[in-house]
Amino acid sequence: MTLKTTRLRDAINLALIAGVASFATTGVAFAQSSESSAGSSETTQLDKITVTGSRIKRADVEGALPVVVIDRAQLEASGDISVADYLRNTSLNSFGSYQSTSGSSWGGFSGVSLRGLGTSRTLVLIDGRRAPTAPMVGNSQDLNSIPMAAIERIEVLSDGASAIYGSDALGGVVNIITRKDFEGAEMTYGIGRPTQAGGDTEEMSFIIGASGERGRVLAGASYSNRDVIFTRDRDYWYSSPGASVYSNNFATSTSTAASARLNHPVFGTSVPGLCTNGDDSDLFWQDTNRVCQFNHSATSANLTSLENTAVFGRGDYQINDDWMMYFNATVSRSEAFGRFAAVPSSPWPGGAIILRPGTRNHPGTLGGNNPNASDPYYQSVANQTLYLFHRFAALGERDNRLENTTYNYNLGFEGNIADKVDVEFGARYVESRATNIGTNYVVGGLAQVQIDNGNYNIYNPYAGNPKGLGMTATISRDMKTTNKEVYGSASFDLFDLPGGTAAAVVGGEYREEFYQDNYDPLSESGQIVGSAGNSASGGRDVYAGYVEALFPVFDKFEINLAGRYENYSDYGNDFAPKISFRWQPMDTLTLRATYGEGFRAPPLNLLTQKTSFSATATSDPATCILLTGNPGCQTQVTTYSISNPNLGSEQSKQWGLGAVWDATDWLNVTLDYYNIEITDSIQAVSMGTIVGCLRGTIQICPTGISQFPVGTQVPNESLGLGATFDGGIVTNGIVNAQTGSANIGWIETEGYDLTLRTNFDMGNAGRLRNQLILGYVGNYSSNGNSSVVGTPSYPRLRGVLTNVWSVGDWNFNWNINYIHGTQSAAYRSWLALVRTSNRTATQNSNMAFYDSYPDRLPSAITHDLQVNYKAPWNATITLGVNNVANKDPVYDQSLGGSSYDYYLYDPWGRVPYIRYTQRF
Repeated sequence: MTLKTTRLRDAINLALIAGVASFATTGVAFAQSSESSAGSSETTQLDKITVTGSRIKRADVEGALPVVVIDRAQLEASGDISVADYLRNTSLNSFGSYQSTSGSSWGGFSGVSLRGLGTSRTLVLIDGRRAPTAPMVGNSQDLNSIPMAAIERIEVLSDGASAIYGSDALGGVVNIITRKDFEGAEMTYGIGRPTQAGGDTEEMSFIIGASGERGRVLAGASYSNRDVIFTRDRDYWYSSPGASVYSNNFATSTSTAASARLNHPVFGTSVPGLCTNGDDSDLFWQDTNRVCQFNHSATSANLTSLENTAVFGRGDYQINDDWMMYFNATVSRSEAFGRFAAVPSSPWPGGAIILRPGTRNHPGTLGGNNPNASDPYYQSVANQTLYLFHRFAALGERDNRLENTTYNYNLGFEGNIADKVDVEFGARYVESRATNIGTNYVVGGLAQVQIDNGNYNIYNPYAGNPKGLGMTATISRDMKTTNKEVYGSASFDLFDLPGGTAAAVVGGEYREEFYQDNYDPLSESGQIVGSAGNSASGGRDVYAGYVEALFPVFDKFEINLAGRYENYSDYGNDFAPKISFRWQPMDTLTLRATYGEGFRAPPLNLLTQKTSFSATATSDPATCILLTGNPGCQTQVTTYSISNPNLGSEQSKQWGLGAVWDATDWLNVTLDYYNIEITDSIQAVSMGTIVGCLRGTIQICPTGISQFPVGTQVPNESLGLGATFDGGIVTNGIVNAQTGSANIGWIETEGYDLTLRTNFDMGNAGRLRNQLILGYVGNYSSNGNSSVVGTPSYPRLRGVLTNVWSVGDWNFNWNINYIHGTQSAAYRSWLALVRTSNRTATQNSNMAFYDSYPDRLPSAITHDLQVNYKAPWNATITLGVNNVANKDPVYDQSLGGSSYDYYLYDPWGRVPYIRYTQRF
């Protein structure tokens, strides 16, 4: 606690100094209070404002685009300590939002996936400008870098917006508006203690603001922390432990397939003497096929810890009647810790640990470490090269620690020229710098030597001092993204129309983008076991110009036109148009429609990746005959993963219809339909796909692949993706290949969003406000296949019902969260086997195994309660419990490991919390 308090004190001091010395942007004003948006009958004179999805200021809050506004009161009523946690639990996140998970190279990153299209197709803005790109991902914005204490509200545009904001806004836009109108001082402290082990939370913040005749200033500091959660600390783990063949098993090739196993009549595949990790807290067991299984869930963490410290300041100064300057700055630092299970022998240089005849650990070698060298079965394979799938449990678990520091500075000016043209221009500098240190990894080449000479005993790895053999390493990643940007725009009236005055905005932007992800030399060369990665580094220049015009053609009927052109120095250019309509046939009814096209530029992490070697496994008969003379084999082909010079942008088309009905003074209804199609989807392309396309056995193929001439030497990046065959000299087998990312296939999705708001004034009994938001996905499919909606990880319906009862100095909040049930993974596997003709005995056995699990997973419903008391000494005391019934996430036992989809569900369990806010 001393360290945390000291950090907060230092952050507060820095924030106060920064706040006094600097100014911050005015941001975007929202013309409705949460009370009026819920259906209040009170009328307010509305100033012209800018709403997410448009750059034209207008008086109408309900525009032609579907925008959901989440105010600060809603954020505080959730009990969440991060914006990532809040957004992931909304109905707008159909599926696919990533949270910081242990065991992933994306550890420390959390993102949001609107329409289930992925974090890279959801654009996150801060005060209307692009949020920093997460360096550990390279293609998405990290929500963990945005301090919750600095947020005034969140505006979510659930419609494509490339015509306004450019690349990446295919699924929608999340615009995070930071606080600006604040006077006085405010201090907050809160803690949360889950009733299950792990995941404890702590939050602290301090904000101070002041204003004068010509300017305002706000500064603040915040700290939040959520502890790590270990998989073993959740009850559902015991019924479905994580099982991995990388335990201690013999094989006849580098394949993990059952056909490649060395099957001893007594021991089966497993190494005699040791099956799993040798720890009494773990499970010692073999399956019915006597394959050794390692329970990686016993030692690994489920979710990482997350610690965020931030300072922020902003303000504005009125230079004269026509001109104002603004400035904002945020510095945030997030730290994450994750623990992985002990190193598996994958990826291994050459594919798997080699046990050569005559070496000390080969089961047919006499003497040495092998206690079963006289076994007749092992003697029969004494002259055969074998392979080992092993877990280096004796070396202990792998720990990864990530630190990501983000700097976001913006200086701008707003003014008016001749009372006719409103102008804005400014400059930004954004940088995210991250480092990741991983300990207790294995160097494959060094470990192979120790296994060959018998110093590392696979029959008793705990013997002696395995950690003293010098085969472990500390690995690192050095990551960085920067964005240097200048921007400017001018807005003005055009001419009068029957419905009002037409207006337009023209503007332009220039930015320099840079991305770096440097792995240590051992990792980059493929020598590190239990980790994989390829370095990338490079930058590009982006020029953008846009125009938007609003035409009030008739009274209460308007048309909005927009278009944006972007030119990239590395791949080319794109243009995105958009048209939308707004018609208000009655004062209480607004109808809207929109059509637009969008794009997603190929990300720098793919365009700048370094070429890396891999020996790709294949059982292609022609290649097997070419390389081994046997059509039934498992062999390897020289393959290089490259940056594809032919990689282009993704394209999208989206259209939508909507209606907003103020039915009564206490009921508001909003219904919107969306339809999105993405073509030229950017995907990683395997050697199998490339070869199938070149041979004509696969129909949906990436653009820009080719068959290389006979004799081509790889790597040759200028050739792009493709493969070399032997030209029919022998069998037309695969000689070599170049893989990478390419544009291939399409994605289609459609659905509905329904919002119901009520507001009841109950006199002396207070006021009751309710809001129900439902997201229904009707279709989500790709490449002409059947819709996956309703299958595992793709729920058809999500909803959130919030209820707020305010009476006197008390507020009572009750939030209900709902995720619809889906098919189980076991059922999907069973169904695939049912459709398989000429099933083998093993497949029939698997059918019986999957048939023992339920076909469907239940819906998930959780209840969150909160009580707020406004104390007479200008303080607010908050008590709450999230997930009151302590519901576990919906889990599927057939998955093993964590057994639940962490893209959909949280493992926190019941979380009581308390928060105290004092204002001065």
